[in-house]
Amino acid sequence: MAELRFSYGVMSAGKSTLALQVEHTWTSAGRSGALLTSKDRGGAGRVTSRLGLHRSALEVGPATDLDQVLREAVPDGGFVVADEVQFYAPEQVDALARCVDLREVDVACFGLLTDFRTRVFPGSQRLVELADVLVPLPLPVTCWCGRPARVNARLVDGEVVHEGEQVVLGDTAPLGPAALDPDVFGPEVHYQVLCRRHWAQKRTASGS
Repeated sequence: MAELRFSYGVMSAGKSTLALQVEHTWTSAGRSGALLTSKDRGGAGRVTSRLGLHRSALEVGPATDLDQVLREAVPDGGFVVADEVQFYAPEQVDALARCVDLREVDVACFGLLTDFRTRVFPGSQRLVELADVLVPLPLPVTCWCGRPARVNARLVDGEVVHEGEQVVLGDTAPLGPAALDPDVFGPEVHYQVLCRRHWAQKRTASGS
């Protein structure tokens, strides 16, 4: 029986690596399906892992009619692996659920649960409401202090912020020795996983 699964965790928990592994396993077993993504750090239409793995994928944008995309790309009884599902619209998650219920397509979703403000992403919330199986990613991720990392903190010009637009793409690599000129390039946005305490205190390793 087909299932809608949602595997979630903070940054660096291995979600994209696992998504690529699941897609590879199902394809190697002779199954037909599709790999989806949205706003991957490697660019549109790609799933990339911090381990260096990467694969072409179908890009899901705000205006994507996912019902139509899935009808054209996935046969009945096939599979869908959907990465970065936190960026999907709730109605696109509904389309994934319909694919499971009406066409017996296995759908494995991977993404972040909450944003830099500790608020649940709309796409992730809809998956929590609809998924047959919810799977916290098992890879332990720690804050710089050694406590479990709970928050995907946003740093703007090196400072942790608690307010702003929900989706702002940025780098997850450590801050470089010299930031770009903000008058030319705008503020430098980075993301770093922190424990709840140090997110609330706005403390990073460099600022501790």
